[in-house]
Amino acid sequence: MTEIDRAAVAHVATQPMVAQVEAWSVINSGTRNLAGLAAVAEQLAAAFGALPGDLALVTGDTAESVAADGTVTTLDHGKHLHLVVRPEAPVQLLLTGHMDTVYPVDHPFQTLTFLDDGTLNGPGVADMKAGLAVMLAALKAVEASPLAARVGYEVVINSDEETGSFSSSALIARAARGKLAALTYEPALPDGTLAGARGGTGNFSIVVTGKSAHAGRNPEEGRNAIVAASDLAVRLFAVRSPTLAVNPARIEGGGPNNVVPDHAVLRINFRPADHAEIARAQSAIDQIVAEVATAHDVTIAVHGSFNRPPKPIDPGAAKLFALVKECGAALGLDIAWRATGGVCDGNTIAACGVPVVDTMGARGGAIHSTDEFLIIDSLPERAALSALTILRLAEKGSL
Repeated sequence: MTEIDRAAVAHVATQPMVAQVEAWSVINSGTRNLAGLAAVAEQLAAAFGALPGDLALVTGDTAESVAADGTVTTLDHGKHLHLVVRPEAPVQLLLTGHMDTVYPVDHPFQTLTFLDDGTLNGPGVADMKAGLAVMLAALKAVEASPLAARVGYEVVINSDEETGSFSSSALIARAARGKLAALTYEPALPDGTLAGARGGTGNFSIVVTGKSAHAGRNPEEGRNAIVAASDLAVRLFAVRSPTLAVNPARIEGGGPNNVVPDHAVLRINFRPADHAEIARAQSAIDQIVAEVATAHDVTIAVHGSFNRPPKPIDPGAAKLFALVKECGAALGLDIAWRATGGVCDGNTIAACGVPVVDTMGARGGAIHSTDEFLIIDSLPERAALSALTILRLAEKGSL
């Protein structure tokens, strides 16, 4: 390592990352807990305000929600943190993370527990309050470096990643414009493995409106929305392939046994491995919806979209992964990656043509469960990895 590298590694070791993770994780910040998100956002704004540049908590785009009765409403979201530092610098990067968790305000998992001297259990400790602490420590080390003037960056920490980033995707896409590379701070696996290629995802709520009737007296006059929704689920499930997972997750609707149900909502998820499968899936949805509407004499409204496109390892991403691996080797880390079926904001960034490594956060596991844990020693390790990666990009000016 160079003297600049060693100084950066030493700098991250002085940062209060454990204390930050504890402070940010004890505040419930489930995506729909707007008060909790506001409290965490204020703490994050204070912490990231130590960096130069212009910081703001911004309101994102509106997003719709389809209720069990088919009613479409507009959802409120927490504000998103947006920081812009040195937009005139020759090297421009994007760093992203999220402040929300999957644990709602009434979830029983609300406390932190040290399982041993090296492991912390708690809601959002790995996904991704630790990632935010790692990002901040790395950026502070960069700011202390003589190479700082060569690199500018935008930071986006959104409040709705766990539910699809519908409010913040446009903000992330705007921030990605013109960037050389991006780093996103989802957690690495416990052994340090990173996520490589990712598939895409599409979530849909399909509302079926039929006609009610008495189930015994005049059932032939009814149009059974539950049956039509079930037919939709079966036909759409048949579209699946090795490169397109289809998961009909829930059918809502119905009522008393003696009434033909006139309403149903099918919730369904698609996981396309590539852009061709998105096109095929969308075509299948359009065709099958039309066929089922005709066959059952019902009205069908489709809500949703393929909101996160697939993220392949293209040549640019391969170069960025190689750089991260090189920086890891300088720290004595063997950085590896593998494909995953999960999605994140890295998908959105990659779709903008910007190479991204999206698991630069701390090592941890069992995310989205009450067993979620953070490996504490990985905080300075991963902050050093990020700092070296950013400094290499600043020095080289290219991938």
